[in-house]
Amino acid sequence: MKAKNTNNNIEEKSLVISYLTLRRAVGILGIALPIILALGYMLMEGDIIFRRSISQYYYTRMANAMVGILSAVGLFLFSYRGYTKWDNRAGDLACLFALGVAFFPCSEDGSNTLISNLHHISAALLFLTLSYFSLVLFPKTEGDESPKRAKKKRNKVYVVCGITMLVSIAFIGALAVFPKLATILEPINPVFWLESIALWAFGTSWITKGQMIWRDVEEE
Repeated sequence: MKAKNTNNNIEEKSLVISYLTLRRAVGILGIALPIILALGYMLMEGDIIFRRSISQYYYTRMANAMVGILSAVGLFLFSYRGYTKWDNRAGDLACLFALGVAFFPCSEDGSNTLISNLHHISAALLFLTLSYFSLVLFPKTEGDESPKRAKKKRNKVYVVCGITMLVSIAFIGALAVFPKLATILEPINPVFWLESIALWAFGTSWITKGQMIWRDVEEE
């Protein structure tokens, strides 16, 4: 009986490690995406140049990196399993939207084509879904247990990250609604930086969920 319990414990611990690793991988990819695209493009061009948005890197030699990372993030999100079926469906939707961003590129000249519109809709829905993860799903506690001290700290990170993503999306929307403001800020590439901030918030939320910081084991 003891041997059977030991094997069950080992298997359960292995699954926990796998889920933590999955979450960390998603977070690291999210944080790395704008950095890899910007640095790779600059190295290839030999000049410090930022594109107008992350999506615009699709029309550079970094296109494969962009599509590859987004596809990997999408597949990781599809593999995510939470406490309820709604958690799982959120992961499936996030995967679908991530693949939409990757495979429906925006237009290079900013024109409103069907494919470009699908890209922008997918991007908006992706960040909204990721915000839902941070604000609603991640702060949950399994069963009726009271959250541990480390869990309470992580919950604060989730809330900050979720709000940061929503604010970034709102600012990007404002730039689309007020073209004069977008023209004034164009020299500093505001959309690129807002998208990067949203991705960094997304990545921070997921590596926190993966317990890279404030691990539960620290309270044992």
